[in-house]
Amino acid sequence: MRSVRGMRIASAFVAGGLVLGAAACGEAPEDDNNAAGTGAKKYTACMVTDVGGIDDKSFNSSAWKGLQEANKANSNIDVKYVASKAEADYEVNLTGFVNQKCDFILAVGGLMTDATSKIAKANPNQQFAIVDSKPAEANVYPMQFDTAQAAFQAGYLAAGMSKTGKVGTYGGLPIPPVTIFMDGFADGVAHYNKVKSKNVQLLGWNKETQKGSFTNSFEKQDEGKKVSDTLVAQGADIIMPVAGGAGLGTTAAAQASGGKFSAIWVDADGCESTPNCPALLTTVVKNIADAVQEAVTKAAGGTKLEANPGFVGTLANDGVALAPYHEFDSKVPAELKAEVEKLKADIAAGTVTVTSKAQPTK
Repeated sequence: MRSVRGMRIASAFVAGGLVLGAAACGEAPEDDNNAAGTGAKKYTACMVTDVGGIDDKSFNSSAWKGLQEANKANSNIDVKYVASKAEADYEVNLTGFVNQKCDFILAVGGLMTDATSKIAKANPNQQFAIVDSKPAEANVYPMQFDTAQAAFQAGYLAAGMSKTGKVGTYGGLPIPPVTIFMDGFADGVAHYNKVKSKNVQLLGWNKETQKGSFTNSFEKQDEGKKVSDTLVAQGADIIMPVAGGAGLGTTAAAQASGGKFSAIWVDADGCESTPNCPALLTTVVKNIADAVQEAVTKAAGGTKLEANPGFVGTLANDGVALAPYHEFDSKVPAELKAEVEKLKADIAAGTVTVTSKAQPTK
C-alpha cells in the first residue's frame, strides 16, 4: 500500500449529537442506499468505536475523521458510527452493522480484536477493517502503526527539554497499542542520555520489566490527573499520557500548573484536538485518519484490501510523526530541534534502531 498522504490528522469535534449517521449503542440507523437522483448504490462505511467514545480527542475521533474525509471526497460513500459503552457492546455493534449490510465495517482499537475476529470468521464475505491490531482472518484489513519510532523522538526531545532531569509516561491499559508508545519514549530518553552523557530519569515505565503506571481507563480524566500528579510529585516536569481521553486530565492539569510541567499528547495533534495546546510540547501522531480514508476510498472504488501485509505506519511513510511544537516552538533550542529531526531520518534509514515487543507484525 502506498504511503498515506501528508499529516492532515485532526480530531473530529462532535457537537450536539449532529453527526452523519451517528447512533447510540445498539441503535445504528438504517441507511438509504441509493444516491439521491442517480439510482447508484451507496457504499456504506460503518465504524464501531472503542469505549473511549467518538470525542476522545484520540484514536476514535481520528478514525471517524478518516471516514468523514472519505465521504467529503466521494459523496457516494455513506459513513456512520455506533459508540461502544462497554466491551460487551463490541460483538453486538459489529453484528448490528453486518445485519444492516454495511459494505465496510471498521473496528477501532486493539481491545476489539477478539470480537472482530469472531464476527469476521462468522461472516467471511463481509469486509472488515481494524485499527491497532492484526487478526488472522483474511477479510479483516489491519491498520497498524509503529508509534515507537515517533515516540523515540519524543523521548529524546523530552529529555533535552527537562529542567528537573525527570520525565514521565503512563498508559490507559497494558496492551500493545499503548506500551509501544511507552517503549519508544523510554528508548528515546536512554538514547539522549547515551549521546549527551546525561542521566535523565524516566518515571512511570520500565521497558525491561514492562511494568509501569496505568489508569485502567481510557475515559476517566480524574484517573489521568491522579497518575500524573504522582509523577509530578516525584519530580517529572514533562509527561506523556497514552490513555486516550483519560489523558485530558493530565493536559488540563499541565495547563493549570503555570509552567510547572508540560505534556506530550498522542494519536491526534493535541493542538488541533484538545483545548490544552499551551501546555503541549508536541504530539506523537498516529495518522489514523489518512490510513482509514485511504482504505475506505480504495474499497469503495473496487480495490480488494489485502489483509497481508495490510498497512503499517512508520516515519518513512508518514504513518507516524512528531507534530509541530506549536506554542513551544520558540522554547525548543535550535540544536535540539535539529537533533530530533535527524533522528527521524536515521530511524527511517535504519541507522538508529527502535525496538518494542509491541511493534506491528507484517
